[in-house]
Amino acid sequence: MEAVFRIEGKRVFTSAHAAGPWDPRMQHGGAPSSLIVWAAERIPTPQPMHVARLTVDLMRPVPVAPLTIETEVVREGRKIQLCAVRLLAEGVEVVRATVLKIRTQPVVFPDGIAIGTPLDVPGPEAGRNDEAGNSSKFIQGLTLRAVRGGFLQPGPGAIWFRADRPIVDGAATSQAMRAALAADCSNGVSAVLDFAKWSFINADLTVTFARQPVGDWILLNSEMTLGPDGAGLAVSRLGDVRGYFGRAIQCLVVEPR
Repeated sequence: MEAVFRIEGKRVFTSAHAAGPWDPRMQHGGAPSSLIVWAAERIPTPQPMHVARLTVDLMRPVPVAPLTIETEVVREGRKIQLCAVRLLAEGVEVVRATVLKIRTQPVVFPDGIAIGTPLDVPGPEAGRNDEAGNSSKFIQGLTLRAVRGGFLQPGPGAIWFRADRPIVDGAATSQAMRAALAADCSNGVSAVLDFAKWSFINADLTVTFARQPVGDWILLNSEMTLGPDGAGLAVSRLGDVRGYFGRAIQCLVVEPR
């Protein structure tokens, strides 16, 4: 399958498979979010580290067009590394992000201390294929299996996501990338408004990891909260076949179409 992006140095060539549901000329937020994780994970660390937090600010709509990617190490330490990643379109910043990595080091906890939270919904094998998710080119590169509610159906909902299309040409899709691209679908899983009559675009995305996910499937167990003044939140518990491993939150811009 053709990848979403092809990278040459700092240049990013974007395929049509990045397109989102709001405007086919603009990218789905999951595309640049997973690209940012790819870029951050390529930055060397003084010792083994893993992504613990991703914060993406969508400064402007990200076009389905060539981009420039810039990375910087903001803080280098023995226990953490903080990276900054920027995406530019024709010299204009469209995405600004930070990625926090934490040292990978096994820890032995006292007896009785639970690690992680077990799932409270069925696994992907029990889900139904959710064809409503085919609302954009980017989503068409994923397999969705709903175990509660459905994509763009009245939420809250719980849907498993599997990335089938490569994100970066010639590169494996890492576990953190899988989580990031799925997490940006939180507003679609948790939607409480009619997609045909309302837009609820996310202005940002924050993903936090207690541990790295395992396997191909990422669960979003999501709910939406609306405010009276045009803002809202989509919040997801992130899980895999072993249990919950993190959280995702989006700040929404809510308005009638």
